[in-house]
Amino acid sequence: MPLSIFGFQALWSPIMIGVLVLITLLYFFITVKWRKDFHVSEPLKRKEVVYFLTSLVLLYIIKGSPIDLMSHIMFSFHMTQMAILLMLIPPLLMKGIPWWVWKAVRELPVVRKLFPFFTRPMFALILFSGLFSIYHIPLVFDFIKLNEGLHGTYTFILFISAICMWWSIVDINGVENKLHGLKKIGYIIASAVLITPACALIIFSDVPMYATYTNPDAWLKAMALCVPSNTLAGLSLSGPELFSNMPPFEDQQLGGVIMKIIQEIIYGFVLFSIFFQWYRNEQENADDITQKALDDLHNSSRARA
Repeated sequence: MPLSIFGFQALWSPIMIGVLVLITLLYFFITVKWRKDFHVSEPLKRKEVVYFLTSLVLLYIIKGSPIDLMSHIMFSFHMTQMAILLMLIPPLLMKGIPWWVWKAVRELPVVRKLFPFFTRPMFALILFSGLFSIYHIPLVFDFIKLNEGLHGTYTFILFISAICMWWSIVDINGVENKLHGLKKIGYIIASAVLITPACALIIFSDVPMYATYTNPDAWLKAMALCVPSNTLAGLSLSGPELFSNMPPFEDQQLGGVIMKIIQEIIYGFVLFSIFFQWYRNEQENADDITQKALDDLHNSSRARA
């Protein structure tokens, strides 16, 4: 059965398009027009704009396009959505926001008290991994997926926790990072390890675990989160099997594998970048020490002469 039966609003979310356009306009208004009010002479960099717009485009693709609708039909699309939302968009968004904007946000009264605590490396790591793992416990998952307000709130909190987790990894000019070199590499490896049990539970389960992808009544209630109620009421649907030939069990396993693969690819790229940067800094330091030793030796020779 084609997805077009759900209508344009469910497929392409025009409301989200409007919201993202407003966010983009606000971004340029703050970073260009308000820059002088913050006494910042540094212009907005082209790469910052690219990072920011890329993060918004990806956000629309996974939350405003038919991919979001498919994430309510197939678990594998849900995990693809989660992987991009939590593993790829946060670092791009963080790199796209100028350092002085981050500084202004961190100095807000409420944020000033909470930010240092929630971005502590170990706490941020455990918080993110814990929220992700709890979310994918079957009872919790099915309960959240059936409540629009709860689903949106939990997803937002999970996204914020992902930013806190990435804060110790992503380098932002003008913002001091708590981790460097090998410590940052160890942090990423620990993050990959902590999220593995949740993925393993999904991959190696003997049965389909989530009612919102197997029980017709629960599935229809979950679909109401992304399909207008009047549209859904006019359709005669029995379950997700109308839109996919893949059995729920295999779809569930595929979802766990996709999540882990995307995570490993992103973390692998970040690890390579961090290691390369660390190695280059070590070489530069070694070259500086060698050059200083040669200069001292030369000066000493001249003094004796």
